[in-house]
Amino acid sequence: MTTVTDLRIDLAAIVWNWRSLQRPGADTAAVLKADAYGTGAAKVAPALYQAGCRHFFVAHLDEALALRPLVPGAMLAVLNGLWPGAAPEFIAHDLRPVLGSLAEIAAWREAARRAGRPLPALVHVDTGMNRLGLPPAEVTALAADPALLDGVAVQYMMTHLVSAEDPADPINARQAQDFHAACERLPPARRSLANSSGLFLGELFRSDLARPGAALYGVNPTPGQPNPMRPVVRLLARILQVREVGAGERVGYNGIWTAGRRSRIATVSVGYADGYLRSLSNHADASFDGTPVPLVGRVSMDLTTFDITATSAQAGDWLELIGGDQTVDALALRAGTNGYEILTSLGPRYSRSYHPA
Repeated sequence: MTTVTDLRIDLAAIVWNWRSLQRPGADTAAVLKADAYGTGAAKVAPALYQAGCRHFFVAHLDEALALRPLVPGAMLAVLNGLWPGAAPEFIAHDLRPVLGSLAEIAAWREAARRAGRPLPALVHVDTGMNRLGLPPAEVTALAADPALLDGVAVQYMMTHLVSAEDPADPINARQAQDFHAACERLPPARRSLANSSGLFLGELFRSDLARPGAALYGVNPTPGQPNPMRPVVRLLARILQVREVGAGERVGYNGIWTAGRRSRIATVSVGYADGYLRSLSNHADASFDGTPVPLVGRVSMDLTTFDITATSAQAGDWLELIGGDQTVDALALRAGTNGYEILTSLGPRYSRSYHPA
């Protein structure tokens, strides 16, 4: 037994998901932040690049620097903007800052003046998220003085949807309308609007560049409806030990589960240090040969226990913790979170294997 975990990542499914999200007359980017949502950006980026993707987004400059050699010539944009003093690295590595304030625009304009040439960037307009992006007053100032963009070659204007996964939320249409209205006031540029769920909201949300993230990795962009994406992640763990416990005996920290009958308890080498969340305690299932086996007791740092009484599983056999009916979204529901957190919490201790694109 050389490995006790196997996190299987299907690159072919990621490429299929990216292609399925393409819309006529528009480009489709790939969001690779947080190590491609926990799946491994160094593997995912080349697979998507080979498939034809030429627009990529990350959150941090360091992420972009690591990926630049893997996607030569592609647009590689940094969502979290232009940090003071970072302009030389952006320029040296042909990276695109997403400029989210007049101060960042001014810094990039000055960098362009020093470079003696226009510098490409994206401009982020805030339409209701109230995190990053130009607030309405700064949009008005920019519209009144387009010279503020001198030296800034704006590749895309963009905004970030607040509640795209909820089609009934009226903020969606309001954001789209406000974004298009803002773009009409500003110098002409291509537009980027839809995230994963936004791609399913209709014509108002179509733009020149879509920015899917979680949907690429199998998270359902249409909650409450069948998932149009292919699953990407499968997590298996070997049983380290099988312990027989009698009726009335408790299992794990704080004894939060008590055996109601004589039971066979399997322990696997996965815990919250690996991103298998503590909130799953007593609330999840794994499976053995298609038979559900309930998680019993507390998820601890390095170990988790399952009741395998209904199976023939033995030490050394594999339990499937993510896969089949136990999708990323299903596990997230059990944990009281979303599929994004499940994916991005996947820890470095897993032995990873990749299905080629």
